[in-house]
Amino acid sequence: MASTADFRNGLCFEYNGVPHQIIEFLHVKPGKGPAFVRTKLRNLETGRVIDNTFNSGVKVKDIRIENRTYQYLYNDGEGYHFMNTSNYEQISLMKELINAPQFLKDGMNVNIMFHADEERAMSCELPQTVTLKITYTEPGIKGNTATNATKPATVETGAEVKVPLFIEEGENIVINTADGSYKERAK
Repeated sequence: MASTADFRNGLCFEYNGVPHQIIEFLHVKPGKGPAFVRTKLRNLETGRVIDNTFNSGVKVKDIRIENRTYQYLYNDGEGYHFMNTSNYEQISLMKELINAPQFLKDGMNVNIMFHADEERAMSCELPQTVTLKITYTEPGIKGNTATNATKPATVETGAEVKVPLFIEEGENIVINTADGSYKERAK
């Protein structure tokens, strides 16, 4: 059992019988009344994020979580297939459990979070940044760079990303997977 004093980012516990993970939290001690903790929780089964307030000292049932490295293999109509890099065991995950499925590339290593007691996959996290090749974009117009203008570009996975006007077709770019934004040219 964990109390609100043990709260930290990434802590996983059962809330209303469903596993949740703390995204962010804030201990609040108002001038009048008891202390409390404001949290943002991610439901590990559906991916929904909720706001919740806990009174100070409340006990929650924490759960054991294991992070394992898997390699992305392919996607068929039934799900996304991954292979464990240590024992070559394969699993299939639904799209809802993956944080940025549009940026998955064959052979990419990802981190899959497992509920240790139930041996059940709960979520799949891509690396913070991925390097992908531009397969199609309109050519930039010379002299049109006075402002921070962007244009749409399609990357090799089929996802569309907004890139600066100087980016050309065939270049490799670094993409932030958290929000799908262009970060820089790949070196």
